[in-house]
Amino acid sequence: MKSSLVACIALLVVGCSRPPSAAAPPDAARWDQRAAAVTITRDDWGIAHVHGKTDADAVFGMIYAQAEDDFNRIETNYLNSMGRLAEAEGESAIWRDLRMKIFIDPAALNAHYQAAPAWLQALMNGWADGLNYYLHTHPEVKPRVITRFEPWMALSFSEGSIGGDIERVNLRTLERFYANVPTIAAAGPSAGEDGTLEAGLQTVEEPTGSNGFAISPQRSASKRALLWINPHTSFFFRSELQMSSDEGLNAYGAVTWGQFFVYQGFNERAGWMHTSSSVDNIDEYVETVVKKGDGYVYRYGSEERPLTESKITVPYKTPAGMAQRTFTVYRTHHGPIVRDNAGKWIAVRMMQEPLKALTQSYSRTKARSYQKFRQSMELHTNSSNNTVYADADGTIAYFHSNFIPKRDTSFDWTKPVDGTNPKTEWGAPHSIDETPLVVNPMSGFVFNTNNSPWSAAGRGTPRQQDFPAYVDAGTENPRAEHALLVLNRSDFTLESLRAAAFDSFLPEFAVLKPPLVKAYDMLPRTSPLKAKLAGPVDSLRAWDCRWATNSVATSVAVFWGEEMWTRSVSTEVNKAGTPSYRWIETEASPAVKLEALAAAVDKLTADFAKWDTPWGEINRFQRLTGDIVHPFNDSASSIPVPFTSARWGSLASFGARAQPGTKKWYGTTGNSFVAGVEFGDRVRAKAVTAGGESGDPKSPHFNDQAERYASGNLRDVYFYPDDLKGHTARAYHPGK
Repeated sequence: MKSSLVACIALLVVGCSRPPSAAAPPDAARWDQRAAAVTITRDDWGIAHVHGKTDADAVFGMIYAQAEDDFNRIETNYLNSMGRLAEAEGESAIWRDLRMKIFIDPAALNAHYQAAPAWLQALMNGWADGLNYYLHTHPEVKPRVITRFEPWMALSFSEGSIGGDIERVNLRTLERFYANVPTIAAAGPSAGEDGTLEAGLQTVEEPTGSNGFAISPQRSASKRALLWINPHTSFFFRSELQMSSDEGLNAYGAVTWGQFFVYQGFNERAGWMHTSSSVDNIDEYVETVVKKGDGYVYRYGSEERPLTESKITVPYKTPAGMAQRTFTVYRTHHGPIVRDNAGKWIAVRMMQEPLKALTQSYSRTKARSYQKFRQSMELHTNSSNNTVYADADGTIAYFHSNFIPKRDTSFDWTKPVDGTNPKTEWGAPHSIDETPLVVNPMSGFVFNTNNSPWSAAGRGTPRQQDFPAYVDAGTENPRAEHALLVLNRSDFTLESLRAAAFDSFLPEFAVLKPPLVKAYDMLPRTSPLKAKLAGPVDSLRAWDCRWATNSVATSVAVFWGEEMWTRSVSTEVNKAGTPSYRWIETEASPAVKLEALAAAVDKLTADFAKWDTPWGEINRFQRLTGDIVHPFNDSASSIPVPFTSARWGSLASFGARAQPGTKKWYGTTGNSFVAGVEFGDRVRAKAVTAGGESGDPKSPHFNDQAERYASGNLRDVYFYPDDLKGHTARAYHPGK
């Protein structure tokens, strides 16, 4: 790529350099020299294509380019990952910071950095240099907290999921414990009495996760493998870029802000898509703790072991300046104590291998075959994700969660287990072959929509009975049913794969609509609801259960569905332990369904002056500012979005709600970076990003992809140097 960019670089104005700084740091000359070995080419969508002599140079350039696009998101991610958010946002973030600091220790991360192989140290050095060089060359940018990045910091955020394992620890129960360490019950409940990490009522939250499809050559019109990459995340959570080097790196895709590896994407020969897994691989232990002298001990088998105590200080911002709180944190060999349950202290255990995780996250981007990709998976640190894979050799594969410790199946691992019993110890991770793995199935496709793996290549593949229960704790979902419908064809192209992924069918409403219409039809003529609901029911009766911007029935169905979901998570339903889908489908009475429809009609009428409001007038995409917590305004410009929440089985996901001060619904999560890839002698891809690449409202690339995003109109990806010809906006060295 480098040689092909010489002509573009020659067009740059000579001498256009960084603003002068008052006092150049001692590393400035070295940074300047490194920057000269890196070229950033911005295409006509603002996407950065970064090339360096070495992989470390490419990392230097790509993180510099990310900082140009949105330094705030980079810094915020590291404030969060290192437990320093309260230093910027104040006392409200103390407990979030404490949760991170319980697991993330700078001294330990620095030791990992010192122990890292030279090649990985070089990448971390390039990462820190790139961010520090950006701050050096942009003195107008004022970090909230982090004014200098250290190489070891990259290890605090080594896996690119939107919600990492640590975030499974409940902040409310953590605060209740460490705000005032509770007394110890003389006789507490037995292990397993309290069941979840996130204890409490169900809530009306948007389904999170992603879709990944891989199509084998036998189902492809071109006889080449295809991959669909469709993460469902908070909008603007990742950037889109390409990074390449003279050392064989050439990866394109979605990069979580602040990380130096392509998290979901492809290289010239292979591609990978991660979906959030429903694996059970984080466990709680009920510890039997006794006060002894000035400290605590806990029972393990016939032993009494001392609890480890450590002091953790959390600085936080106040109007008067910085303050701090110090906590004494307790640990057993299982992990830190994170809550109590009726006097029993609960420890949590999860995978903590930052060095191996960063190694795996980066090395898979250079894997050019199934064998090499699988070799990277042998590190077993992609803990919270399933992976859908395809390559130019025609191989497709589904890998289940990459970290599943072996455990005694006589215990119920969905609940806290007895920490005194040595039989509850974890064993080594299951090998890849001991987990639900699918390679080149007869069906010719693999997929995952955050559903259980038992339909990864069609129903019953793999077989659930062949694996321990803890391998997966999830269920099927409406998106999975939808995927099985649209993947059953044998002539896929990039365009037809895109069309399948944006298919407008809402399978959950195909299940829910008939009983609702029947309930209406059974109403006596004298019922007040008979006249009130006649129009809405007629719209549903004629509806084909497909979303569209001009569809009134979509509006009625979604408002009714949301009202039913709200009722499904009520205290009464929760007490019965009934899953929301099952309650809405089979247990809610006809009267409840009609009452909910009447409430939905009233809500539509109150908010939009009429119940028969087309869906596109309600469901909108809006991007006004670069704020991470985005403000919304009904008076400002926005565009209609036809697709709905993933809750109803829409493969294209748009998680929208009325926001503070609005009547219209604005999306904040769902489809973000979307890409389709065709492999062969030459890779071909199309993609779109929510809004645009830049976080700066003044940039032409702040919102230039919004219309394409809303319509699913993917643009060509410029992967090769000759693709960039005629599509290069500028080419430059960092700092220039």
